[in-house]
Amino acid sequence: MADGLCSICGERLPGPYGLFTDGEVRCTLCRRFEPPYVKAAAYGSYEGGLRELIHLLKYDGVRPAANVLGRMLTDAIVPLRPLFADQPVLIVPVPLFPLKRRQRGFNQAELIARTVVKLDPSQRFELSPVLHRTRETQSQIGLSRHQRRENLRGAFAVTAPEVIRGREVLLVDDVFTTGTTASECALVLRRAGAAKVYVATVARTLKLETQSARLEARPAAMTMAAAS
Repeated sequence: MADGLCSICGERLPGPYGLFTDGEVRCTLCRRFEPPYVKAAAYGSYEGGLRELIHLLKYDGVRPAANVLGRMLTDAIVPLRPLFADQPVLIVPVPLFPLKRRQRGFNQAELIARTVVKLDPSQRFELSPVLHRTRETQSQIGLSRHQRRENLRGAFAVTAPEVIRGREVLLVDDVFTTGTTASECALVLRRAGAAKVYVATVARTLKLETQSARLEARPAAMTMAAAS
């Protein structure tokens, strides 16, 4: 994990000094609450061209973008590979609610995961879409961490526990925002018998960047208000 980032979830640390637990630097949240996954990795920050590329796939239906994002995710997985056991790793994409999938025509996480499996030279990955979204949930935008957890509680289920029992699982999604979705999915997978769960996403929202953007936007909004 790069300097200045939590060794578990990848969140940017607020200063040069981290909180060490078992020899690893962790953010305050990962130190207080042990995540149900071993480690999360992301290719880059959810901004600029990477954000636009993800939006091309998700909202504009440009499916070839999944191949580019899949190659990026393959690179993101490299730091996780030394942690995997010798047996094949199951790749499980974060699911969409069936109605939303029909409306969109695809699950972007699954398309990206398929590219990762196809590109893997070691052929150690097996795609296993065993996670199912049992109910539609409201948008997570604007919700607090507690509200996000409540919104997702009971929203996922494993359709074939025998497939993942005792196996290592790599949970795949396009964006890691607060980690609430990844944690809920990982918890469900662990309860269904997965030995370990890792998380890999193409992009990650870094809280300090978000806070900085809000602070920069605030003076501009105040100036506009004063001028009106």
